[in-house]
Amino acid sequence: MKEVIFEFINHYGYIALYILLSAGIVGVPVPDETLMAVVGSLTAPGGPFHFTTALIVIYAGTMTGMIVSYVLGHRVGKPLLYRYGKWFKLTPARIERAEGWFQKYGLWTVFFGYFVPGVRHFTCYLSGVSGVKFYKYLLYAGTGAMLWCTTFLTLGHFIGRNLDSLFELIHKYMGMSFLILAAAAVAGALIYIRIRKRKTI
Repeated sequence: MKEVIFEFINHYGYIALYILLSAGIVGVPVPDETLMAVVGSLTAPGGPFHFTTALIVIYAGTMTGMIVSYVLGHRVGKPLLYRYGKWFKLTPARIERAEGWFQKYGLWTVFFGYFVPGVRHFTCYLSGVSGVKFYKYLLYAGTGAMLWCTTFLTLGHFIGRNLDSLFELIHKYMGMSFLILAAAAVAGALIYIRIRKRKTI
């Protein structure tokens, strides 16, 4: 599968990047982080890609996928996920897991969900299903997408040849790290709100 993907990129360049990132967010099994990191390694001097151009294309593809998924979730609702999700590895168990996080952390799940494998594919659909305002969704989704795309493209750019061995460690631990950060941010916000309420009483 990876060989086919990278062959597609070799032939069609930036157009392939845009299509692959869009499809990956919607749910097609594309190795998003690996793809971005490899492209990042090809933005080194003398490489076939330019860093800034690659970042713009990858970000545009990611946001296209997020918007399409949101619209589908908003128009069709949860039955779409249960009926067709299995085609894209969106199993009922994964849907329930992501839905639990979404109910607990709200739109922060969209922001940090990019870094948690198996979660980012659901947060956009669930945002549409839950009726989140589109401008709020774009704010969280757009900011998280920029952080996600920049992180892996930059890692690939600077790591280069050592990408494969280091990427395994990143993929293993980064999702949990960002989940902890998200929980800490939510806890901090709740504490702040409680302190403000006490002061106003």
